[in-house]
Amino acid sequence: MVEGVTVLPPQHIVGQELAARLLVAALEKGRVTSSYCFLGPEGVGRSLMARWFAQALFCEASSGIPCGQCSNCRWLLAGTHPDLHWVSPTYVHQGRLIAADAPEAQALQRRSPPQIRLEQVQEVVRFCARRPMHARRSLVVLEGAETLTESAANALLKTLEEPEPAHIVLIASHHSPTPPPHPLPPTLLSRCQMVPFRRLSSAEMEQVLTALGCPELPGIPRSELIALAQGSPGRALAAQQHLQSLPPSLLQDLRRWPHSLRQALEVARAVAALDLPAQLWLIDYLQQQFWAQGSRQAIRQLEQIRQQLLQFVQPRLAWEVNLAGFDSSGNPSPVAK
Repeated sequence: MVEGVTVLPPQHIVGQELAARLLVAALEKGRVTSSYCFLGPEGVGRSLMARWFAQALFCEASSGIPCGQCSNCRWLLAGTHPDLHWVSPTYVHQGRLIAADAPEAQALQRRSPPQIRLEQVQEVVRFCARRPMHARRSLVVLEGAETLTESAANALLKTLEEPEPAHIVLIASHHSPTPPPHPLPPTLLSRCQMVPFRRLSSAEMEQVLTALGCPELPGIPRSELIALAQGSPGRALAAQQHLQSLPPSLLQDLRRWPHSLRQALEVARAVAALDLPAQLWLIDYLQQQFWAQGSRQAIRQLEQIRQQLLQFVQPRLAWEVNLAGFDSSGNPSPVAK
């Protein structure tokens, strides 16, 4: 099952016309294959498309266009459809699987990234083996499929070969503007029909943010937010939430880099009070700002803070030492003298 969702028609998912055409054509011609791979950057509409695809598969109307009114559509929109199994990466803690978005996951983020694990794929195998309860066929969505452990990928392989009576959708990400050739093992990719997703242009990003009613942030041009997002509306929305949660004075102090011991200690204390995901996001944001300014030393210092945070160094100490050590131009700071 999956939480209640708002399902968008594919033509409303900006920038993904090719993916929409491929799926609509398969539905209209009755040629839906057993396994798909939705491949592309994070935050560009892959999950939205998967939810629409689920509704189109489950809908009792014969037109291939989800009616939104039948029992299958209502169950899916409420997030309670028993024939949809949605899988996401997890952490392991004391023998338990912890969802990546669970509150207790924050303390686990520095140990290892979340993954889709063997136990989860074994549950997928059991789900695929049972008969659908209401829909014609069941659907499994594995979001973050590039995080499959080796044992999980091997266990999934046979199910991809014989998924009846279920369809399987793998949602896999490229983590950089230049995608790796194989974010998934070739043995998995060869058994899926590829559905490509792309990064949005600046004009398309502006269109999405305007349609969503995203307000302009004081002192931060919309163009800066779009550049930070790298063609991903999801990243833009996450960035906006982070920026709105930060005191404007803190951003200003960090952009200038502290120039006194007192200021370095004050800024370090303020940043260390943020939770770990916010600190790591802030490092990414500041590195982009200093990259635009050509401040290589500041970028290196920020990267050192990141590594120290991931190695369980006390956050306040990591920020104090690095903020006080150099100015943003790479010269020894007066703070350190």
